[in-house]
Amino acid sequence: MGLSEIAAALETTTTEQRSRCVPTVDDTDVSLRERFEAHADALPCAPAAAERVVEAHGSGTSVGASARDAGVAPVTAAKLLHRCGEAGVTPLAPEARRIVRDWIDGRISRADALALTGAEPSEFALATYVETHDPIDPLVEAVEGALADRTDAAVAKRDSLAETMSSVTDMQF
Repeated sequence: MGLSEIAAALETTTTEQRSRCVPTVDDTDVSLRERFEAHADALPCAPAAAERVVEAHGSGTSVGASARDAGVAPVTAAKLLHRCGEAGVTPLAPEARRIVRDWIDGRISRADALALTGAEPSEFALATYVETHDPIDPLVEAVEGALADRTDAAVAKRDSLAETMSSVTDMQF
């Protein structure tokens, strides 16, 4: 049996091809503000301010500068960014975060937790918020593109400064 005979047999058995792709929903026409308005009760600030914070932070602006641009306190901007899935807005190291969780669970007193973490009361409050409030999945997806721009800007900045940075191998003893 040759290739032409196999091809002829296939043509007679296959009448139509079905598409087997995963269906997608394209909701790119929904603005960022509308997405924030849908979750306004769970946000630490108004949807308009939330939109300004995310857009400013996404363009590479610090949390503090993003907060000033939006007219909110820096801690409010940090809370919002946490709710939107931005990693690294907690002011405490992993061990100090564990101590905060111990306080939340009632294993130690607040005074002991503050002393053990060495955190300022405002830092402790922000860390408590981060530990007690999870990111909001629809908002994480909604701001993914805006906050990805920040990562790209940070990588570009790091790459442009690469020549000025030393590494461990540069040290001589």
